[in-house]
Amino acid sequence: MKINSAVKLGTVATFAAVLLAACGSSSSSSSSSAAKDQTLNWMESSALPSMNISTATDVVSGETLNNTNEGLLRMGKNSKTHPGVAKSYTKSKDGKTYTFNLRKSKWSNGDAVTAKDFVYSWQRTVNPKTASQYAYLFAQVKNANAIMKGKKAVSSLGIKAEGNYKVVVTLTKATNYFPALVANPTFYPQNKSVVQKYGKKYATDAASNVYNGPFKLTYWTGTSDNWTLSKNSNYWNAKNVKLKKINFKTVKDPQTALSQYQRGKLDVTYLSGQQPKNYKNSKNYVVRQGASTFYIELNEKKQAILKNTKARKALSLAINRNQFVNKVLQDGSKVANGYVSTGLASYKGTDFAEAAKTTDGSSYNLAKAKKLWKEALKETGKSSVSLTLTADDTPAGKNATEFVQSQWTKLPGLKITNSNLPFKTRLSRSQNGQFDAVVSGWGADFADPISFLSLFTSGNSYNNGKWKSTAYDNDIDKANNQDANNESARWNDLVNAEKTLMNDQGIIPIYQQAKPQLVKSNVKGIIYFPTGANWDFSKAYIAK
Repeated sequence: MKINSAVKLGTVATFAAVLLAACGSSSSSSSSSAAKDQTLNWMESSALPSMNISTATDVVSGETLNNTNEGLLRMGKNSKTHPGVAKSYTKSKDGKTYTFNLRKSKWSNGDAVTAKDFVYSWQRTVNPKTASQYAYLFAQVKNANAIMKGKKAVSSLGIKAEGNYKVVVTLTKATNYFPALVANPTFYPQNKSVVQKYGKKYATDAASNVYNGPFKLTYWTGTSDNWTLSKNSNYWNAKNVKLKKINFKTVKDPQTALSQYQRGKLDVTYLSGQQPKNYKNSKNYVVRQGASTFYIELNEKKQAILKNTKARKALSLAINRNQFVNKVLQDGSKVANGYVSTGLASYKGTDFAEAAKTTDGSSYNLAKAKKLWKEALKETGKSSVSLTLTADDTPAGKNATEFVQSQWTKLPGLKITNSNLPFKTRLSRSQNGQFDAVVSGWGADFADPISFLSLFTSGNSYNNGKWKSTAYDNDIDKANNQDANNESARWNDLVNAEKTLMNDQGIIPIYQQAKPQLVKSNVKGIIYFPTGANWDFSKAYIAK
């Protein structure tokens, strides 16, 4: 899942993610322990970009969708799936057919949530006309790839409704992480009549949508920095939802956010800069270790020199990541060993990031960087190069561009101009190829390395820099197809793919993100999981 700079797939067989309750609190409450005012005031560093299930791509949209909507399954304790709209499901012996039995539930407008809402939503997302960047997640569903290429009708997608309360999904092959996929917001239902009613205005503000989750969006203009969730009385499990309201407030300046937290205007705030160091001994200090990696993507289509492998390697080797993590961030983040985050996946006791680690992929060697850069200039017939480095306009984004600029300007003949933009603008320009180099972030949507690695296949819509490797494509293809049910072979395919990406420096990994927070001691039951949409507020409450 695309993540902003303020903040998006584990072993082939097991989930490696952890679940944390804020301040170690229990998720249960009673009327005697709960405060009268069940309002949570939550800080975000970037505004909400989208509420369109088919086209939303970032973690802020993901967490909002995860709390206002619900899929067949939900992600929960220990990052394992549990019943959502589907009260139960069965899987065929060959692993290719899933049958989901739905409970009777309602949309926020009173309409029944039916199997047809899932069929419509999935078809809408894979339809090429929708231009969903997340459509590739449906690749294992029968005919999805052909539909996305315009070679088959949308109606041929391997999902059908048997009556109103049974969904049958047919896969092209067994996919052991499929239950985790359907817990992802991209697989949530959509109300066809509502989508058609609002047309192009659908999901562009709070009123032009309906919701089937624990909360409903009651304030959001589509461009506002703040948005509000209110308890959804039509949710099937509403009796167990304690919070009445969640106020999301975008505060880009960390000192302003801290001040608001101290004055009681915020119950939860993210920390950055010197703040984590200053508050690490506070009882309210919590560090969220995420399955997310920040990296620099290079636009090989726009800048010819970036097609040169030596140039890309030089730019990577010139960055002292240890200095950035330990002296600049100081928030618990780690140097990235590669693209796939540490702790996400393991096989026979070996972490994926360690198994796929390369010599130079995320190392620091300024002397070697200068040598390679000079060779790249000579090979491309240039004496100097000017590049613009783009990132978000958040403190974290500005820290990244300023630090990388200071590192890259040590390379002879290289001039760097920084451009820090609002998250939504930066995301749009990245997707449209309007950049030279851009600081991006990705958080795993589910616990398998493919959630990271599929992004940089040559045809993936998230491959904004247009890096391409036949060997990489072949390894990902083997992992997804001929080796899909061979755990050892699939693991090796994915390890080889990561090594290819790093050895060719298709991207420049920088750090694996941690998210330090201050959480008021009376905020209980917040569930955090490192993959996907991150936050679940359905069991949260404010204690007395």
